[in-house]
Amino acid sequence: MPLDSYTNGPFLGTARNPFSYEKVEQIERDISTPWLTLEQITQQLNLFGDESQDDYLSSIELATRMAIEDYLGMTIFPIKWKVYYGAFNGMTGTACDLDLPETTQGTTGTVINSVGYWSAATPPVFTLLSSSTYFYDQTGNKVICNGIPTEVSQTVTNPIVVTYTTGASPLAAYPVIQQAGLMLLTHIYNQRSNSFQGTLTEIPFGVGQLLRPYKPLVL
Repeated sequence: MPLDSYTNGPFLGTARNPFSYEKVEQIERDISTPWLTLEQITQQLNLFGDESQDDYLSSIELATRMAIEDYLGMTIFPIKWKVYYGAFNGMTGTACDLDLPETTQGTTGTVINSVGYWSAATPPVFTLLSSSTYFYDQTGNKVICNGIPTEVSQTVTNPIVVTYTTGASPLAAYPVIQQAGLMLLTHIYNQRSNSFQGTLTEIPFGVGQLLRPYKPLVL
């Protein structure tokens, strides 16, 4: 059964969180492999034959790639995540779903690295589940477990932990995505001396228009 978070209000009302996770950490991310080539970048910026800014261009290429990944919720290169879940009533000893926040359509090779829990021992002991007791449901972007042991801690805030890696998305090679990346990089390059927060934090309209059809729709 899926896990839903409910919080009792002062008049016994409930507020529903549609996802079962409570906390997400990004624990590994490729910050060295280029996505857009220097040739693409120098052509975009009309810097033919000028190699004096190559190191700077490489740094804003990385910033561009990470901004595109974060905006679309997709990985251009693999990213490793750690997700924490609370121990809700009725979840132990029976099948349960553990939602994953950062897997999207078109993502290939999502790997569940581990599923574990903090036990009810004093002090709590972290224990890994056998990989035969859970599987990744790519149609629902979730881990389905045969059951969490009843010895899971009720004192640790979020005792259930899933570690997984999202694979690279084929969307990263789409010309429209790369063109959006080049446009965003141009914007960052041209605004490198601008300290106005709105200019620096907003995705330019043209970039947003190119990317919007590929941004996941969550209902």
